[in-house]
Amino acid sequence: MHITFLTPEYPHSKVLHSAGIGTSIKNLVAALVKKDIKVSVVVYGQSEDTIIQEDSVEIHLVKKRKYKWATWYFYRKYLQDYLNALIVKNKADLVEAPDWTGITAFMNLKAPLVIRFHGSDTYFCHLENRKQKRKNFWFEKLAIQKAKAFIAPTAFAGTLTQQLFKIRNKTIATIHYGLEVEKFRNDNAIHEEKGLLLYIGTVIRKKGVLELPDIMKRVIAKMPEAKLILIGGDSYDAATGTQSTWQLMQELMDDNVKNSIEYLGKVPYQEVRDYIQKAQVCVFPTFAETLGMVTIESMAMKKAVVNSNIGWAQELIIDGESGYLVHPGEHETFSAKISDLLEDDQLRQRIGLKAEERVCTVFNIDTIVEQNIAFYQKTIAK
Repeated sequence: MHITFLTPEYPHSKVLHSAGIGTSIKNLVAALVKKDIKVSVVVYGQSEDTIIQEDSVEIHLVKKRKYKWATWYFYRKYLQDYLNALIVKNKADLVEAPDWTGITAFMNLKAPLVIRFHGSDTYFCHLENRKQKRKNFWFEKLAIQKAKAFIAPTAFAGTLTQQLFKIRNKTIATIHYGLEVEKFRNDNAIHEEKGLLLYIGTVIRKKGVLELPDIMKRVIAKMPEAKLILIGGDSYDAATGTQSTWQLMQELMDDNVKNSIEYLGKVPYQEVRDYIQKAQVCVFPTFAETLGMVTIESMAMKKAVVNSNIGWAQELIIDGESGYLVHPGEHETFSAKISDLLEDDQLRQRIGLKAEERVCTVFNIDTIVEQNIAFYQKTIAK
């Protein structure tokens, strides 16, 4: 079996951008290769055209192209032709693509298409109660119609996407993102820094970062030594037109809070693990997500997590056992859970152990890869 992935991101030094989606794909790709499944990865929207060979995986970087008009159409058709040539060359059995922007909207591929619901613009606009551009919905709707089957990382994401696009008579399987748990073993709590909190992710409104200044104000009122580190790229804020969400965050901080929050920007992926190890508590107050790779990674390293309680998160964490689930807007409760974990070493360690256990049981890539292979085989056979 040969699977081709089409993606806008993938963890590699030559790729312009990669975050949770890229990590989830790479984890799956590595696991598929171990099962003797052949894999090609096509990363679109890049700065150059090049082919990279990495651990028996062929990674194709496809340069972003502009046309005199209708770039949104002609670039998709260019990718279609590129994919079809690759499908024929490699005798690929299936193409997997993301739902975001409906990248496969106008494509007629020579292999069955599976779309994984990493999170469409339609999905995120719904969760954020934000108006969507009609063309974006149209692109994503057309892409959905082209697909033979779908994978959702959580039942919540699958059900909501099915409702939003009125998907009927097509298979939607729930298969969680998987993690190479051995790479996130943490058997040394000595490196923890007292009072250190960690947020990892894009600094953007939908991730709940604008809730953090008030949450931190309440935390440091109880524990003045508490400190929050933010890791991730800054982002434009669509609601206000502000170029920097970090700037918006700073405007919400008094002097005490400013001294307690440090923003590091983007950090190389291999260094993120070191920051997770140092943290005592990881916080993810997001309003819009499909699953959340960084949450799983933190849990795998025995970290107590205070996470959003919206939809998908209830499939991630058992509240009060393997972490805490709190609505991002409930600042008093969110801060109280953080304070409880910082103050009580035994509670924090107990929840951290349960978090690791849950990841090993539910999100281990060794199990997840088998579910993906079975789904691919079933889809190809239809």
